[in-house]
Amino acid sequence: MQRLKAWGADVGVTVVLLLVTLGGMGPAGEDQLDWARELDVWAYLLAVLAIVPLVLRRRYPAAVLAANALAVSAYLAIGYPYGPIMFTILVAAYTVGSRLPLFRAARWVAAYWLVVFALTLVRHLGDSPDNAWNAIAFMTIGTLAAFAAPLAIGAALRTRRESERDVRAAMARRAVSEERLRMAQELHDSVGHGLAVIAMQAGVALHVLEKNPVKAREALMAIRDTSKESLDGLRAELQALRTPDDTDAPRRPAPGLAEADVLLERIRAGGIEVDAEIDVRDDALPPDVAVAAYRIMQESLTNVLRHSGASRAQVRVRRDGAELTVDVVDDGSGGTTRPGADGGGTGIAGMRSRAEAFGGTLDAGPGVGGGFAVRARIPIREVSVPGSAS
Repeated sequence: MQRLKAWGADVGVTVVLLLVTLGGMGPAGEDQLDWARELDVWAYLLAVLAIVPLVLRRRYPAAVLAANALAVSAYLAIGYPYGPIMFTILVAAYTVGSRLPLFRAARWVAAYWLVVFALTLVRHLGDSPDNAWNAIAFMTIGTLAAFAAPLAIGAALRTRRESERDVRAAMARRAVSEERLRMAQELHDSVGHGLAVIAMQAGVALHVLEKNPVKAREALMAIRDTSKESLDGLRAELQALRTPDDTDAPRRPAPGLAEADVLLERIRAGGIEVDAEIDVRDDALPPDVAVAAYRIMQESLTNVLRHSGASRAQVRVRRDGAELTVDVVDDGSGGTTRPGADGGGTGIAGMRSRAEAFGGTLDAGPGVGGGFAVRARIPIREVSVPGSAS
């Protein structure tokens, strides 16, 4: 459709130039008959030959310029009067500037101008010195403007198009990169958490396998459920990677604070006593904020399970005005023994990036009374709660 519109525009420009040129050649040449050759059928034919190739100017800019140059140069060399045929130079020079690299376009246009300038000198050699210099100066300035101005405009528009294309390409690459980072973070959070729980439950099962078969069975069931959920998350992200961007692929529902109870039970099953106080619901939060809060809480508790040596953790999620606060504190090892606490690793860095994506902050480090503390502050945009008064 776009090509058809461009073709229609070129045909329209060509037709208008034909009408203006053929209709204006006679009146324009009347005042030049004292020194120019009278118009005849060949003059009109050369005008047509200078204009008609412009229909193909987008596809063959250099060839169209050459055809136009041959026709116009022949017209001037024969001695026909100056007239509307010179307007074709504007379109041809603009086209070359807008379609070809600048230096290549400039070489083509400069060669064309030199031919026209030389023909101008030849045409006025027989004039008196004053008339010759006036005519040559006038034609030099006029032809320079006729060639240079459209060339510069075309080159500027071409540069602008290329810049816009580069910006769009950069934005597309950035979007792809951000989506890959998002997927990597989701895989780290969901699969990493699942593997941590599985490893812990497997250790429990091995420890009580002979002494307490019931406890071992519970641990194995927890491993089954956790591995299934982790595999579902992995499958959903891989499906998103395989699916083209322009299709609506089914996506696994993003987790939120409504799944916090399941998360807490897994951590408790791993031997960590968790006291939780969650004072906000998913429907009172924007979906992306709810996901971020859940993932920060999940990653913090996973680190407690894997790295802290803690026996107890406290979780508190509350809304304070236009800010959501997520606090996770344990009684395990503090300092920089946690992966990512000293700038390495990806766990704490990933949590911090989630908070900062909303303009929030995340602090992680030794707690005031020992252990390790994570506090995230996430700004909240106002959302309407279902069932609330309007």
